[in-house]
Amino acid sequence: MSGKPVLAEEVMAASRVITAAVVRSLSAVDQKLTVPQLRVLVMVSAAQGLSVNAVAQGLGVNASNASRTCERLVTSGLVFREESADDRRRVVLNLSPAGKRLVDSVMKVRRNELLGVVARMAPADRRTLAESLRAFNVAAAMSEGQDSPDHPDQHLLAWLD
Repeated sequence: MSGKPVLAEEVMAASRVITAAVVRSLSAVDQKLTVPQLRVLVMVSAAQGLSVNAVAQGLGVNASNASRTCERLVTSGLVFREESADDRRRVVLNLSPAGKRLVDSVMKVRRNELLGVVARMAPADRRTLAESLRAFNVAAAMSEGQDSPDHPDQHLLAWLD
């Protein structure tokens, strides 16, 4: 058997573990929140003053889908809209204090879940994992024509903490 199918299976298995941690982190908070809504909250948290168009681009969806998702977050009190400091005609999104607490809580649960898995690995395997993940993240940042890992692909990485 060649290395590619085995590697693909290993990557998909790791993806399932990470997805499970995301889902568990959502269920651990006292909030009805979807994964796309959490992605928006994390994006807004990372770049305060984000426009709905920037959210749409980050999610890889059209502006009307992003607008509906953002409206639900505004209605739930997790995000608020305001005029941009740079251009009063432009409306931007920012986290409310409740939104910040929620993102912090979800990320803490997710971090603990994933670090719990890593803690069960042998020290040498943890070092190998760290090196491999750095290379993986550089490759992801350089996807879709990116020249440098200094400018990560927001579509792939915006949901990460």
